Amino acid sequence: MPPGAYLAISLAALVCGYLLYGRLMARLMRPDNARPTPACTMADGVDYVKMPAKSVFLIQLLNIAGIGPVYGPILGALYGPWALVWIVLGSIFAGGVHDYFSGMLSVRRGGLSLPDVVGDHLGSPMRRFMQAFSLVVVVLVGVVFVTGPARLLSDMTTIPAMTWVVAIFAYYFLATILPIDMVIGRIYPIFAGSLLVMAVGLTAALFVEGHATGAPLAWTAPPADLPMWPLLFITIACGAISGFHATQSPLMARCLPDERSGLPVFYGAMIAEGALALIWATLGMALYPDPATLQAAIAAGGPGKVVNDVSMELMGPVGGILAILGVIVLPITSGDTAFRSARLTIADVLGIAQKERRRRLLIAVPLFALGATLSQVNFEVIWRYFGWANQVLATLVLWTVAAFLVRGGRVHWPASLPACFMTAVCATYICHARIGLNLPLNVSSWMGWGGAVLALAVFLSRCRRKA
Repeated sequence: MPPGAYLAISLAALVCGYLLYGRLMARLMRPDNARPTPACTMADGVDYVKMPAKSVFLIQLLNIAGIGPVYGPILGALYGPWALVWIVLGSIFAGGVHDYFSGMLSVRRGGLSLPDVVGDHLGSPMRRFMQAFSLVVVVLVGVVFVTGPARLLSDMTTIPAMTWVVAIFAYYFLATILPIDMVIGRIYPIFAGSLLVMAVGLTAALFVEGHATGAPLAWTAPPADLPMWPLLFITIACGAISGFHATQSPLMARCLPDERSGLPVFYGAMIAEGALALIWATLGMALYPDPATLQAAIAAGGPGKVVNDVSMELMGPVGGILAILGVIVLPITSGDTAFRSARLTIADVLGIAQKERRRRLLIAVPLFALGATLSQVNFEVIWRYFGWANQVLATLVLWTVAAFLVRGGRVHWPASLPACFMTAVCATYICHARIGLNLPLNVSSWMGWGGAVLALAVFLSRCRRKA
């Protein structure tokens, strides 16, 4: 089939997944609008601010849709149509479940941050581990989402990348300490316009320019040094399943107007991000004749070069610049909330109320000093460690959701099966990768799946004890 057919079928599958499987997940969660949300019972005018559901959805989408659903799918396009399959299945059966329940569990716990939600269901030792681990992930996200857009902006202008890094950090600092409806609530609609231009404009241009009806996509083998298992499932994280999303959900859990809005806000935002990932994966496959050509373009200038080349070719100079700005907006609107999430997590751990500005500054100043230091580390090194840590975080959240479902006497397989799969992915990757144990792939795979089966067996054993 030509690229356009794959894209259309994949987008339709995402919509069906939301309408059918998303509603099934809501039945497991049992949202009740008679139960007031934290935005209603704990309003403080800073972090707990009741907003319309549409606004909360928009902010959640921009929070989670960083550079991941662009760069990740471009790299994932090296695997051909398999990338689209993973995005669709991952978004519906893993990412959507992960995002919806992590958001709703935070709503039920007064908007508390991820470590407290995990600790409720997996115990105090896991709470303490998650306090450190989730902080590492969100700070890495904040740093990655500074250097990535700074590079793109530097390529578009004559301004050095470091100048853009300073400017982006300054914006992040303001967005972190000011009330959520003062900066984020006002500026995100503008950013959403740029995002809309990028998604709709590039998709339309793909068909108008004839690329959508071009040569059929081939189910070819990936490059020899990039085995599909497990790299595909680490490379395409945002757009399929990403642990970073669970760190952002508590931000919107503190703004949700009612519980039934949780489905479109959390599960729906994941499906929308999956659509963005599908578009960029398809663009990567449609505008390059084969994986080798795409890999050469990535080697020459990274995924950012592909973004620039694709945008300019499909939409011309003016439209291309707008599309590139849309890509730049995505990481910036995740980086700011990453640091905000880090501030709130630290505040929850230390028990520091955040209504007073001086208390927010007490946490934000050293936090940004750490972020500025990490921004000097090589981007590729940070990205490799972030990719694995991000998926480990997602795996732990899925096991948390499974434990919640068991505690409520509900079927746990919608969470425990993807948790088992992601356990195998993460274990195999760290055993095989050069940043890990650097073992042969076949040995790593056996260890990965063995670890997944062991994790599932321990989980089922505890389920039987509770029963």
